[in-house]
Amino acid sequence: MAKADRDFDGITYINEELLPGNYEKCTFMNCELHEADLSDYSFVDCTFDNCNLSMAKLRNTALKTVLFKNCKLLGVNFSDCKAFQLAFKFDNCNLGLVTFFRLKMRGTKFRNCNLREADFSEVDCSGSLFDNCDLLGAMFDNTNLEKADLRTAYNYSINLESNKIKQAKFSLHGLAGLLDKYDIEVE
Repeated sequence: MAKADRDFDGITYINEELLPGNYEKCTFMNCELHEADLSDYSFVDCTFDNCNLSMAKLRNTALKTVLFKNCKLLGVNFSDCKAFQLAFKFDNCNLGLVTFFRLKMRGTKFRNCNLREADFSEVDCSGSLFDNCDLLGAMFDNTNLEKADLRTAYNYSINLESNKIKQAKFSLHGLAGLLDKYDIEVE
């Protein structure tokens, strides 16, 4: 059942289950969807604002042009989502321990996000923006960061030899995160 142009405020998955289906141009505000099973749902042109989706299950879930704003998404496995037309943005979100393994996320925008221990292994993040993001412990292995902007990102450690970084943008204060492997001191 398709739902379009609707606002959902204060939904709690445990007490008031979000019905399976297709959601288009909907806004979800102040929703508690912790550990919710959103498998096979479809969200198109939707916004999640101040929602808790930590540990939500997204198996075969479509996320097409979805904005997550002020959300808590701890431990979410975005790799389970449908890859076709996958497009999302994150603004002021807690994305600790999330997995994006093998996704194509070209041009994805992360602003003011906690991405501690996020898994970006084998992800195409080319042209993506990491604006004021904490990447402490984030995993980058065989990741495409070409033309990505990490000038204001911090706490990252990126191995230059196992990732693609051609034309990526970094600031001087972030150079140490590119040289960690060599166990040298940069002052």
